[in-house]
Amino acid sequence: MTGRSQSSDDTHFDAIVVGSGFGGSVMTYRLAKEGQRVLLLERGRRFPPGSFPRSPYRFRRAFWDPSEGLYGMFSIWSFDRLGAVISSGLGGGSLIYANVLLRKDPEWFVREEGDGIGVEYWPVTRDELDPHYDRVEKMLAPQRFPLDHEPYASVPRTRAFMDAATRLGWEPFTPPLAVTFAAPGRPPAIGEVIPEPEGRRNLHGATRTTCRLVGECDIGCNFGAKNTLDFNYLSEAQHEGATIRDLCEVRTIAPRAGGGYTVHYVKHDLGLEGRPHRTQDLPLTEVTCKRLILSAGTLGTTYLLLRNRTNLPGLSAALGTHFSGNGDLLTLAIKPRDRKTGKLLPMEGGYGPAITAAIRFGGRSGNGVGRGFYLQDAGYPDMLNWLIQAVEMPGAILRYWVTALRLVRRFLRRGTDTDVGAELSRLLGDAELSSGILPLLGMGREEPNGVVGLRGDRLNVEWTIDRSSDYFEEVRKAQRQLAEELGAGFRDNPLWRLGRRVITVHPLGGVPMGRHPGEGVVDAWGEVFGHPGLYVADGSVMPGTVGPNPSLTIAALADRFADGIIEERSGRA
Repeated sequence: MTGRSQSSDDTHFDAIVVGSGFGGSVMTYRLAKEGQRVLLLERGRRFPPGSFPRSPYRFRRAFWDPSEGLYGMFSIWSFDRLGAVISSGLGGGSLIYANVLLRKDPEWFVREEGDGIGVEYWPVTRDELDPHYDRVEKMLAPQRFPLDHEPYASVPRTRAFMDAATRLGWEPFTPPLAVTFAAPGRPPAIGEVIPEPEGRRNLHGATRTTCRLVGECDIGCNFGAKNTLDFNYLSEAQHEGATIRDLCEVRTIAPRAGGGYTVHYVKHDLGLEGRPHRTQDLPLTEVTCKRLILSAGTLGTTYLLLRNRTNLPGLSAALGTHFSGNGDLLTLAIKPRDRKTGKLLPMEGGYGPAITAAIRFGGRSGNGVGRGFYLQDAGYPDMLNWLIQAVEMPGAILRYWVTALRLVRRFLRRGTDTDVGAELSRLLGDAELSSGILPLLGMGREEPNGVVGLRGDRLNVEWTIDRSSDYFEEVRKAQRQLAEELGAGFRDNPLWRLGRRVITVHPLGGVPMGRHPGEGVVDAWGEVFGHPGLYVADGSVMPGTVGPNPSLTIAALADRFADGIIEERSGRA
């Protein structure tokens, strides 16, 4: 490890951070930079460039379930009406998110008065968060998709999405992305080496290159073009002397006599990969700290607090409330066509980064219709197109046999044409389906009316679409309008069609901020009411939806919470 030397005592720290996502990484770096002895515990493994799976053989191990011998980065949760996709790995959700770094809209820091499900009160304002947004953006170094340069200008779905939105009278834009398209002082270019300061190499010791437009952002960037947290906050934290332990999953937390906290965790063993085993039997390691920061993600942190509630008497009754999926809704525009000629407009989902363009719908700040949302285009790994092509298998089988007979004839020298390229091209057909799918992503201000609890020893989420049905219909209406303007068919995703189930990649809430214990679990500085020195810094602290992609807001709040710890603020609301 580089950076400052650590004390020989590796069991007691000034601060222990649980989780390495947008909250935990920021906290770890900020506190380490101030000279505090910090231990970061991450349950997932490290994923340097080149380690993300691409083949079906490797993808079968890409999921997280240690009891089944799985140590991959995709952690999939399925509840009655809602599913969630989160990440396990050093860098947390930054490994699989779609790179968008948008600030929460000022008017969406709502302050609704009253009690009950869905009431939303933000104890911080946009003005208070703006300096922290500035600081986080400087570290994450976002760039906008360079539409004025080739080959980026030729990414078809970006132009199609933006042109259709403009014709509808909307105002599309290219959002800031945590992707390096251009090395410092250089124009955008494919595959150029991204230089790093002398003596400040990333913690993987890996060479990074600029974006190659392969659409693989959501399954891990094998080239290091994504500015994921392991390349900035975590690398810098390590240089500042932080101790980072991956494959360490926290099981219990409890106050210590005389102050501080005791943490017990298990160390997962990659030697058990592929072998089911009882993780309950893994030995516990004990560490202690003055301050404990929980940043295990919305579901992980809420689960930890629920499981350890008896160790933390007096936790607010608000624990588990204000859950939402940030209004996530996925639909599909199928086979867009030129409205005049009827010619297919290929979208080529595997060309470009995951998201390149967005549209903001402001809405009103209150309840009901018009709460506001964003629409964004979506790319996906090119290998999915080969799977999509299989949907057209009946026609492909016929083409296969016809082509095979023709090729056999030529190989037996019974034909006169020795050029077989045209035959192989016919075998692929028109590829309309695989080239003609544009996923449309919606996210915004659904009501935060979900409740997270335990069902036995398992996490459970009670969430219903009913109170936000007007919101979701507004999003679907806009998505349908955009699809029709593209000359495309409009399709709901299969989960929605099978009972209006929602899949979210942005779970929020469960440990909400509030002005007092009757309203929230933590205060406006992330400290748990009634438990000095216990903090939460991740998406679980949101008292409502963020609206746009929440990563930047989570990081900005964590930066604010770190200021509160460093400056030992008093008299906090």
